[in-house]
Amino acid sequence: MSVFGRRTGRTQVNERIGFIGVGLMGHGMAKNIVEKGFPLTVLAHRKREAVDDLLSRGAREASNPRELAQASDIVVLCVTGSPQVEAVVLGQDGLAAAGKPLLVIDCSTSEPASTRRLAAELAPKGIAFVDAPLSRTPKDAWEGTLDVMVGGDPAAVARATPILKTFGGRIVETGPVGTGHTMKLLNNFVSMGYAALYSEALTVGAKAGLSPKVFDAVISNGRMDCPFYQTFRKYLIERDRDAHRFTLANASKDMTYLAGFALALGVANPVGAAVRNSFAQAVATGHGQDYVPMLSDLVAEWNGTSLTPGKGGD
Repeated sequence: MSVFGRRTGRTQVNERIGFIGVGLMGHGMAKNIVEKGFPLTVLAHRKREAVDDLLSRGAREASNPRELAQASDIVVLCVTGSPQVEAVVLGQDGLAAAGKPLLVIDCSTSEPASTRRLAAELAPKGIAFVDAPLSRTPKDAWEGTLDVMVGGDPAAVARATPILKTFGGRIVETGPVGTGHTMKLLNNFVSMGYAALYSEALTVGAKAGLSPKVFDAVISNGRMDCPFYQTFRKYLIERDRDAHRFTLANASKDMTYLAGFALALGVANPVGAAVRNSFAQAVATGHGQDYVPMLSDLVAEWNGTSLTPGKGGD
């Protein structure tokens, strides 16, 4: 297999790629796919800016998933979660309705049980399914340096890999189908756990008279520093709203998936419950579309203080 094609019989042809979900992450991913030589079809999206940009780079547009599947050999999904994935694949005008062989690469953060059921249901239809969730930020998606966790049949993973390499800087094979989404939930548990910890620690500090600048001076470049903290502190210190564009609603959804997964395994996860509740409260109070680092402001507000300079947080 070449980077930009696969052999079918006597000739080598480019894989035609479909992409559904050109949002914060998907826009950059799709941009890399089309710019690195793959024919690309994208699905019409409620926010036209990303679609129009991709069309200007050479992509084509489909009006529904079935039409997109008819124009594609491989379809990449980057949607919110399992309900959206199932609707896109199995809906009346879904991918499966095209009635043709496909490889579906699900880069969404989905429930592992749903992923395994979907893969089993699609296999008799000639549709292979690979779960390839992502880590890092929309900036990394744009630059083609995402981390990708990929689970699936080895042959399907091998076929998916050239596509994943267009937007992934590090690709980790996790095992059978569903294991990529399992690892993604664990990864997000750790990262959202950090966000909840930072937020509470900052609030305790603010109540005790320690400013976010002091907190940052100790954590940055210390043993507890990490790339996740660096994007978090870019909002905390620089007030860059777009430093980490992952919504509190998505964080709450992922932690809810983790809770259900742990329950199904019979695993007690009290820390996971606490992390989930931090994000669930943020969503319940109307802040679901704010980004993860903004949880720090909310926790401070709930406790009668502020992390903002001039409002008790200097």
